[in-house]
Amino acid sequence: MTVRVGCGWDIHPLVEGRKLILGGLEIPHTRGLQGHSDSDALVHAICDALLGAMGEGDLGRHYPSSDQRFKNISSMKLLEDVVGKLRARGYHLSNVDSTIIAQAPRLSPYLAAMQKTIAEVLQVDPGLVNVKVKSGEGLDAVGREEAVAAQAVCLIERD
Repeated sequence: MTVRVGCGWDIHPLVEGRKLILGGLEIPHTRGLQGHSDSDALVHAICDALLGAMGEGDLGRHYPSSDQRFKNISSMKLLEDVVGKLRARGYHLSNVDSTIIAQAPRLSPYLAAMQKTIAEVLQVDPGLVNVKVKSGEGLDAVGREEAVAAQAVCLIERD
């Protein structure tokens, strides 16, 4: 059996005029995340963890911001494609553990729905997907409510 670990991290600035998308959900907030796609930092971190575990680089390598096909694309579509790459290489996901780092808005009411939504795309039991949230404790861009960050770790296996 081959077992591999991957880690991912992402951060996007909060800006006016964009919807806030995290974990595949639209979260009510006055600002959203700036970026080329829908800028779902949580899903981007999970994608990077999966790609890293496969030794396949990161999102920018596969879905560059210079490519207009990915302009405003749902990050869940990118995750679906990454899962296809995972399956094509004969791997399955053992688990993913992720953390959103955000000062605002309050995200704990949405964590279970994020877990379920992400698990559906990953084609795994929701119990294999952990989503948690931490505040920025008033420090740095996240703590000043200028950005949202996320990190993820995953374990993949191939028989």
